[in-house]
Amino acid sequence: MDDKRVVIKTQGLTKKYKDLIAVNNLDLEIYEGEIFGLLGPNGAGKTTTILMLLGLTEPTGGFAQINGLDTIKETIRVKETVGYLPDHVGFYDDMTGRENLRFIGRLNGLEKNIEDRIDNLLERVKLTNVGDKKVGTYSRGMKQRLGIADTLMKDPKVIILDEPTLGLDPEGINDMLGLIVELARKDKRTVLISSHLLHQVQKICDRVGIFVGGELLAIGPIDTLGEKVFKDHDLTLELSVSPVDDKLISLIRSINDDVKIRTDESKIFVDSKEDIRKELTKVLCDNDYKLLFLKQSGRDLDDIYSQYFCAKEGVKK
Repeated sequence: MDDKRVVIKTQGLTKKYKDLIAVNNLDLEIYEGEIFGLLGPNGAGKTTTILMLLGLTEPTGGFAQINGLDTIKETIRVKETVGYLPDHVGFYDDMTGRENLRFIGRLNGLEKNIEDRIDNLLERVKLTNVGDKKVGTYSRGMKQRLGIADTLMKDPKVIILDEPTLGLDPEGINDMLGLIVELARKDKRTVLISSHLLHQVQKICDRVGIFVGGELLAIGPIDTLGEKVFKDHDLTLELSVSPVDDKLISLIRSINDDVKIRTDESKIFVDSKEDIRKELTKVLCDNDYKLLFLKQSGRDLDDIYSQYFCAKEGVKK
């Protein structure tokens, strides 16, 4: 995306709370019209980063800019062009969805054609039939969709979403992800998503950054991240072959002297620095072995999730 305009930029962005470093020297560029996912476990520093981008907390070091505006020195101008959906959306439960949007619109100085805008947004987020019902009767998913309408009231060019799919059922997740894609593809808005739900959000992101312990471990398209995060880690091949004999082990070793071979009942595990699947399958075929099962792990999305997300969230693998 070298020809793309940088919309969100941080350089050396750091936030410390006494001895705790919440965000450490973050360098980040997000381009116009892309969906960028800042993905990491709870406590990684994602929300702190967002608060600095919105000018709601001052960095200890470095700076952040949105559309060339310093988020601390020009906070008001930044807020005029950025829509923000927090992880817990706050609405007045005793007011209807329409009344909440009208209230937000007027807070942003909108008066002309405000009712038409509300009607269009309610239709867009599929809440027209409940727009005149009190928000206290809304489900979590409905409130999230109303939150999207809320952020669009001032027609921002940049939208920041903090855990937008949290607590939603599968249908609600699909609805929310579909809306987010539409914001970028149809409206040409720049979207930053912060989430710990890696497998949900990665589906729609143009690029993602893996954020752990206040540091950006890797950044890029999702299919390149495993190589970046685990570039110094061994790859592990799990295979089942028939028959299993001493010759088989020798053939595997002949592919690469550095491989480490383990056996567990009928399965064989081969650790190596390089991807040897092509060479392995050729050797097995040439020597009349039957390959029953082959799986490589060590540098893919599941490995990132297992190492950095499961442990932090208490998820059993």
